[in-house]
Amino acid sequence: MSTPTTALDARFSAPDASPTSWADTVTVLESAQLFWLTTVRADGRPHVTPLVAVWVDDAVHFATGETEQKALNLRANSHVILTTGTNDWERGLDVVVEGEAVRNTDDATLRRLADAFGTKWDGQWQYEARDGAFFSPTEAGGGAAGADRAALVFSVAPTKVLAFGKGTFAQTRHRF
Repeated sequence: MSTPTTALDARFSAPDASPTSWADTVTVLESAQLFWLTTVRADGRPHVTPLVAVWVDDAVHFATGETEQKALNLRANSHVILTTGTNDWERGLDVVVEGEAVRNTDDATLRRLADAFGTKWDGQWQYEARDGAFFSPTEAGGGAAGADRAALVFSVAPTKVLAFGKGTFAQTRHRF
């Protein structure tokens, strides 16, 4: 991924605001415990759901069962938005990632992602990567995959990322 072009949107920022750096934005993406994924249903209605994800290799990665609504939606329309941040008004940083969810089926990459999931949540999200998908040895952790049920893995390389700083309000756009 190339370094994004970063710009403060003065229309939605305090007069003394400065843009949020890409490094600070990535810190939020790496540490986020929860993301909200927005997809579009076949009839055009939006679908929003919380999920766990990891930031690895300049992309957000998540898993879903092949019959879950988000997987069904992605078959017809791969454009997504992922959001994360805090519900505080005066502090924190909210981040919005726009991009295309692309199914990842490379077993070597999936093994690295499975390791990232396991590490990030101290072993609560354990996946075995094989046959182009994630499989979970148990249902512990609420994983999308059961012992015999595949979880599809999607990767979202951002095309645009918005960072909303709070306190001294700042809206920053990172374009790729």
